[in-house]
Amino acid sequence: MKKTLALALAVVMSLGLMAGCGPKEPANPSPQPGGSTTPPSSASQSKGGDASSIPEAPAGGGTIGVCIYKFDDAFMTTYRNALQEILEGKGYKVTVVDGNNDQAKQNEQINTFITQGVDALIINPCMTSAADQIIKTVKEANVPTVLINREPTADQMSAYDKLVYVGCDAAQSGTFQGELILETANKGDINGDGKVSYIMIQGDPENIDAKLRTEYSVKALTDAGIQVEELDLQRGDWDRNRGQEIAQNDLAKFGDQIEVVFCNNDDMAIGALQAIQAAGRKVNEDIYLVGVDALDAALNEVMNGNMTGTVLNDAVGQATEAVNQMELLLSGTTYGAGEQSVYVPYVKVTPDNAKDFVG
Repeated sequence: MKKTLALALAVVMSLGLMAGCGPKEPANPSPQPGGSTTPPSSASQSKGGDASSIPEAPAGGGTIGVCIYKFDDAFMTTYRNALQEILEGKGYKVTVVDGNNDQAKQNEQINTFITQGVDALIINPCMTSAADQIIKTVKEANVPTVLINREPTADQMSAYDKLVYVGCDAAQSGTFQGELILETANKGDINGDGKVSYIMIQGDPENIDAKLRTEYSVKALTDAGIQVEELDLQRGDWDRNRGQEIAQNDLAKFGDQIEVVFCNNDDMAIGALQAIQAAGRKVNEDIYLVGVDALDAALNEVMNGNMTGTVLNDAVGQATEAVNQMELLLSGTTYGAGEQSVYVPYVKVTPDNAKDFVG
């Protein structure tokens, strides 16, 4: 059973049910556009029972260890800053560490936190493939743990009932990218040859978000009956410089054949934009460009017509719910198999609404 949160925008949006088995729980509020946060209620449902049966979350005051996969990731910088602010605002003593994208180093950091006797852990794994080891470690230490940003499988999480994942449904973000292209006047077929020719700048393919964004952005087109042609797919590792390099090389190789540039995140999209502009191409005229995250830099480019659109990856909302779930674990809430994923929905960002999300 997967729990779906509601995202509070300037005007209240009603959300469809997200995929999952069994009944869905009532939704909690999430941040307003612009970064202000309304903390979710401590009565968040954990097992589909009545809200009054959920223990009250503690008021704060414990020690929390936060492990981030690497500090120089633009999205995770926003996320970790929000986490630290929310936790410290609740009275927790917080230590946030940089894994430098090195799983062995992060494993040592987790063990150090456990030795120090932290009350709970919030972990953004360096590698999704390390989930089994991370879960084994925190279970043996009996430390309530929230995993963020990189989702293990339901089977992996079921090994420990004091574990929960907070994130977003990455397939939805890919679908929204494809829909942004479908909503253009020519549905991405700029040259009118009956197909959409694209390049894909992927994040880390070991990350499930990168896999699903790559798959579902194109699936949205094919599901709509659009013929597609993949000119290139390369790993950009979420990095702006890599995005620029890949786009530059592809523009030199494929030229006007490229009609759409899909990027798994905004940092790579901004790098691709630099290459597009250097090549004398004009976004929304002879090429389309989409990203994910709704970083302020990308929002500005969307508003200025230099990106076709992006998808809000709600860092503040996810941080708020990660803390909420951590407090529920600290209060004694446990989770059964299939109950351990909490999703904050994505939102499509276009020139019409981009200003609503600028921090």
